[in-house]
Amino acid sequence: MLDLQPARKRLGSRGRFGLALAGGGPLGAFYEVGTLHAIGESFEGLDLTNLDMYVGVSSGAMIAAGLVNGYDTADMGLVFIHNSSPEFPVRPGLFLRPAFREYLRRLNAIPGLAADILLQYLRDPGKDWAEAIDPIGRLLPTGLCDNRPFERFLVQMFTGPGRTNDFRQLRRSLYIIATELNSGYSVRFGEPGQEHVPISQAIQASTALPGLYPPVEIDGHTYVDGALMRTMNASLLLDEGADFVICINPLVAFDASSVPRRYGDVRKDLDLTRGGLPVVLSQTFRAMIQSRMLVGMRTYKQSYPTTDVLLFEPDRGDDELFFKNVFRYADRKRLAEHAYQRTRRDLYAHADKLEPLLARHGIRLRRDLLSDRSRKFGDAVLERGRRMQPVTGTLHRALDRLESALHTRA
Repeated sequence: MLDLQPARKRLGSRGRFGLALAGGGPLGAFYEVGTLHAIGESFEGLDLTNLDMYVGVSSGAMIAAGLVNGYDTADMGLVFIHNSSPEFPVRPGLFLRPAFREYLRRLNAIPGLAADILLQYLRDPGKDWAEAIDPIGRLLPTGLCDNRPFERFLVQMFTGPGRTNDFRQLRRSLYIIATELNSGYSVRFGEPGQEHVPISQAIQASTALPGLYPPVEIDGHTYVDGALMRTMNASLLLDEGADFVICINPLVAFDASSVPRRYGDVRKDLDLTRGGLPVVLSQTFRAMIQSRMLVGMRTYKQSYPTTDVLLFEPDRGDDELFFKNVFRYADRKRLAEHAYQRTRRDLYAHADKLEPLLARHGIRLRRDLLSDRSRKFGDAVLERGRRMQPVTGTLHRALDRLESALHTRA
């Protein structure tokens, strides 16, 4: 679903472009990569790795940091979705390794906690046992999985020629949002006072979803997922004077009433309670995220009347994105491809309104690519993989540069 918000006051474009990516866990990352690939190939004159400013929350922070470091959507598809990068192989345990250190720390607390419970009971034998054993909740780990291997992996990705793990060395503005757990405030890594934190560590903090990953300690503060307080933070880019901002929100509340299922000859609406607690919690979380985002988008229209904004979201009746297991590699490929094709469909459907909006910023909409039904995101990733091979890759890259030079001269 594409929502166009043209500027109410049209001024001359200064060519300041921004990208705001909301969070959404693994599913959000796959959706954003597929969506961005469709945008990047159909918006001629817009290089997603060379925008003026980026802001990312949770999984969106990882994608934004990759783009500003020169990794395009095909690169990220090769690494995270197809797991085919010879340079950065993704192991199965990278995201779901058990947090053994957190488990051990909680186990070590058992003797002291047991003694404390016993002491409280001896002081007040009439005390209700339910109240006495309440401190046992402190034994539960703050996260099931260890996010440190992922942070070390990002350090490798952002180290090397043309890459950096330092906000201060970036040519473009990058902001990564996390939540300070003990105060409940949003923190924007990358802005003055917070730019000394390594990008990889800022992403680790922004993606620390409570319950799944332990909170991240940085400079004496404790951080968790940035989506807990704010969804997209596009206002950061608007405050910097962006003329054109692309926003992507991968999580929307699912409209079950729009997806009837057939039971024999009788059509009935899909009941989400049949999916159990995980589906109910997913729907609840999506509804909260989307409602906050919509409130922010409405204020942008009034507060920033000279900026053109595009908002990309899944369709509310898209069961393909809602019910798939996002931790299977096969589903990762299918979800990214699905997002790519749906975005192409939306762009083509809004082409008449999009073209004049994009033209104000020197961007041309490639209708010819959008109407080509043979195009697939997976094919682009496979082609990138061939260009990364040690022997033939050098020849492919040289031919690409030659083709690009000839196109520029023409």
